[in-house]
Amino acid sequence: MEETRQDNARQAALDYHEFPKPGKLEIRATKPMANGRDLSRAYSPGVAEACLEIRADPATARRYTARGNLVAVVSNGTAVLGLGNIGALASKPVMEGKAVLFKKFANIDCFDIEVNEADPEKLADIVCALEPTFGAINLEDIKAPDCFIVERLCRERMNIPVFHDDQHGTAIVVGAAASNALHVAGKRFEEIKVVSTGGGAAGIACLDMLLKLGVRRENVWLLDLDGLVYHGRREQMNPQKAAYAQGATPATLDEVIEGADLFLGLSGPGVLKPAMVQKMAPRPIVFALANPTPEILPDEVRAVAPDAIIATGRSDFPNQVNNVLCFPFIFRGALDVGATTINDEMEIACVAGIAALARATTSAEAAAAYRGEKLSFGPDYLIPKPFDPRLIGVVASAVARAAMETGVATRPIENLDAYKQKLDGSVFRSALIMRPVFEAARSATRKIIFAEGEDERVLRCANAMLEEMTDRPILIGRPEVIERRCERAGLPIRPGTDFEIINPENDPRYRDYWGTYHQLMERRGVTPDIARALVRTNTTAIAAIAVHRGDADSMICGTFGQYLWHLNYVTQLLARDGLTPHGALSLMIQEDGPLFIADTHVNAVPTPEQIATTICGAARHARRFGVTPRVALCSHSNFGNLDTDSGRRMRAAMDLLDARGADFCYEGEMSADAALDPDLRARIFPNSRMEGPANILVFAYTDAANTARNMLKMKANGLEVGPLLMGMGNRAHIVTPSITARGLLNMSAIAGTPVSLYS
Repeated sequence: MEETRQDNARQAALDYHEFPKPGKLEIRATKPMANGRDLSRAYSPGVAEACLEIRADPATARRYTARGNLVAVVSNGTAVLGLGNIGALASKPVMEGKAVLFKKFANIDCFDIEVNEADPEKLADIVCALEPTFGAINLEDIKAPDCFIVERLCRERMNIPVFHDDQHGTAIVVGAAASNALHVAGKRFEEIKVVSTGGGAAGIACLDMLLKLGVRRENVWLLDLDGLVYHGRREQMNPQKAAYAQGATPATLDEVIEGADLFLGLSGPGVLKPAMVQKMAPRPIVFALANPTPEILPDEVRAVAPDAIIATGRSDFPNQVNNVLCFPFIFRGALDVGATTINDEMEIACVAGIAALARATTSAEAAAAYRGEKLSFGPDYLIPKPFDPRLIGVVASAVARAAMETGVATRPIENLDAYKQKLDGSVFRSALIMRPVFEAARSATRKIIFAEGEDERVLRCANAMLEEMTDRPILIGRPEVIERRCERAGLPIRPGTDFEIINPENDPRYRDYWGTYHQLMERRGVTPDIARALVRTNTTAIAAIAVHRGDADSMICGTFGQYLWHLNYVTQLLARDGLTPHGALSLMIQEDGPLFIADTHVNAVPTPEQIATTICGAARHARRFGVTPRVALCSHSNFGNLDTDSGRRMRAAMDLLDARGADFCYEGEMSADAALDPDLRARIFPNSRMEGPANILVFAYTDAANTARNMLKMKANGLEVGPLLMGMGNRAHIVTPSITARGLLNMSAIAGTPVSLYS
């Protein structure tokens, strides 16, 4: 059975690399190449202008070429992780994979370069000759001690960052994990004894990093295949190992492990025995990082030291020491400030950023990517997960700051806070467009009530609100369930302490709430018994009653269930004093900008009056997001060429907007492609009043609007903000079950906007 499983996994990995196209990379053009004009600019004669600018000022290469965001991953394949000296060509899949990680995690373009050259000095010559092409160099999988020579020569001769990830990337992540492990264990770098196995590049670099963090040189014991590295030893020695020589006589791991606080393994399987762990200091820290089989398995450690703090290099155990936590982000920061090197201060800033992020509340995105794992700071969560989207903002900005403070930045960033926001916006795609909404929400404190308060997404949203906003969450749910789920999710918030709870099963307001519902609904067939039963079970109705009574300012519901079911109770209780739901608006964030879709849920077949009202509301909301509205009234008909129901209603809505003197751009009726393609629209209707593509599409049927919304989300990688319930004075919003925790946070910012700014 195990052999079959391994065969299946092997074939799946090979298929991943072969299909649908061989390899993991391709090159795509960033500029149009559609006609002779494009060709003349991209190549001769127009390209000469860029060449002359660069000759006059080499720094402009960053403006006119891809060099400023281009990294080379260079290897000769002499020390490929877990595979050894397999040669340059066989190492190519690994180097392609590294390039993919650069792009995925930090949007850095990367070429993998595999070189058939074993001589370290000649390899350094080749790498140095590549400087005109790249903004930085990532050396990879070069055996020790050759890697030390190559990196030293390249750093001395090149004026761009050169970073051997096997050394420094590993060291940075180990440094972050060790910082937090000592925090958990209540120990200090200056006091601990360190025993390390593995005298290769990664092992030496990790020890160097521990010294930078405060470990005393006399407290470090290094061993390799020949045992202790001691003064006078001749076997398998080099200057890097010799720097850690201890004593004058041979010794084994079993002999030096006594009293060790930290075991650092970068060697091979089974090196550390359980009996040796028993000799370590209380609350031992065991970093068994050999791959794929560690120096000792975590279960073996816990059998003899239940309070041990353990890290490995594997993803199937807690605390995976993974270089991807570091290298994309240290390069991102270095490239963005034009750093000429990566120095100690930048590396230590990286350590501090990674360590601090693990101590913060886990992001909802990381929790979703690692569902089922408990991601709260402690012995089993010392470092963040690679898919934590906050890494780029925290780490890259810390690295950029350190580069500027140490004088190696050639393009200092004036506003680091704005830089971090930009980085966050590159992973949180809603961040940029939501910024004015969050700023408006912070101008006042509003109470936002969540109908489904036991949902983990709601709990994460509430935690984020408390960290990032002034609004106060109110959650409907059972306190014991909410507390248990907060603890399971690793959230520090607790009901009754950090936020208010309405408990449907036992709340002192129960009598007042069902009485209010009965009073509002008694002439619609609702008896006292029905009112009492409903306010025990229907959390959407409870939230609406709370808003009606003034106990909350706005409500959010819909994380499960059907939209119109929720809308029924919102309308019953809150559609008063001139408020009535007139449409649902979804903001779809696309790669080329925002696109609003309406009405996605409320009016199945809207009248011309409802369409016109929806359009006015959509335009008003677009302006809140800093978007100048250009509204297209969408139909199968194009400017009167079909006598269809949708065409007639859209034309009537146009007349109503004209009569109202609407102060925004609108046009129709037209098909969606004409709305989005100005050239097509100009051929169909040359005298159109709209210039450029529409950014608000209003449809004649909710079926069409909802289908467009879902197609953009599922097939065009559109990110939804919403849906926003228009017409209710910001007193209620109904989301959909696919919403994420960040989506809920965005909706809470919208709900938290003062009504005076909402009209």
